[in-house]
Amino acid sequence: MLFLVEVSVHIIIKTTQTMFKSKFGEVNMANTRHRKTDDRTNNVERIRDIVKNTEEKIHEAEMSMEFVDPLQSKLLKEKNKRRKQSIEALNEEMKDEIAARKKGEV
Repeated sequence: MLFLVEVSVHIIIKTTQTMFKSKFGEVNMANTRHRKTDDRTNNVERIRDIVKNTEEKIHEAEMSMEFVDPLQSKLLKEKNKRRKQSIEALNEEMKDEIAARKKGEV
């Protein structure tokens, strides 16, 4: 039972952090006055990391589904569906970035 609570709390915390970041972006007070230039050189690696992280979240949610009530399970399934759609879009973006690298645009 304690494991279930720990997994649920972990998922709730991660979900809240992700929602905050997607809505408000990263908040770093040290860099508020000095904007970074647009650096696309690491986009493929960055996207690959995002995909890996999202796949891990899908796996964690699937593991926790057997311990939650039916409503939470339904919500997790819907969220995982959106995550899988995001992964598809990110894979397309990664293909574009790889093509841009080959053309010398990056």
